[in-house]
Amino acid sequence: MQEKSLSSTYDAGMESVLSTNKVLKNTYMLLSMTLLFSAACAGVAMAMNMGHGMALVLSLVGLGLLFVVHATANSAMGLVAVFAFTGVLGASLGPMLNYYLALPNGASYVMQALGGTAVVFFGLSGYALTTRKDFSYMGGFLFVGLLVAVIAMIANIFLGIPALSLTISAAIVLIMSGLILFDTSRIINGGETNYIRATVALYLDIYNLFVHLLHLITALSGDD
Repeated sequence: MQEKSLSSTYDAGMESVLSTNKVLKNTYMLLSMTLLFSAACAGVAMAMNMGHGMALVLSLVGLGLLFVVHATANSAMGLVAVFAFTGVLGASLGPMLNYYLALPNGASYVMQALGGTAVVFFGLSGYALTTRKDFSYMGGFLFVGLLVAVIAMIANIFLGIPALSLTISAAIVLIMSGLILFDTSRIINGGETNYIRATVALYLDIYNLFVHLLHLITALSGDD
């Protein structure tokens, strides 16, 4: 009887590991495809010289699509929704990238931000995958930090304080770094079993990390 119980426990454990590995594999595969698609859409927007007004509209459309992604995450339509979401957000980056590339050494800043984002993502993801630590305890702190950062961003639209803008970007870089650990940990430890939702979470971590790291690099170089 005890042997049968141990066998059942082992089988359940193996099933959980295989399920987690499948979610992780599918997540990284979909994440790589959505990042490439997003970059292509950003390139098209840059070539079209899209205006900042249109970028704002696309960002709002992306917010709406985020709800669609979560609503359809358990169906085939979820894949269509996630590509629409990441494509729209990628295109919304076009005007911002054109602005930074027009600065002296702008291409260098963009490449530094891309490189920095890659190093942070692969470094923290690798750490979470290797140690398999549970970082779920960070969820509350990260949510509060993100909420405070968003409120500060809205306030700074009216205040226009450069130092506050720099502080917000630094805070968001730290928060997104924490979220990469948190979201990767959730996949590894079974907290997130849907690879579409997992992909969107990691995509947003990378997206915001890149945007604010680019702002920091440019500002600290004295060209922003």
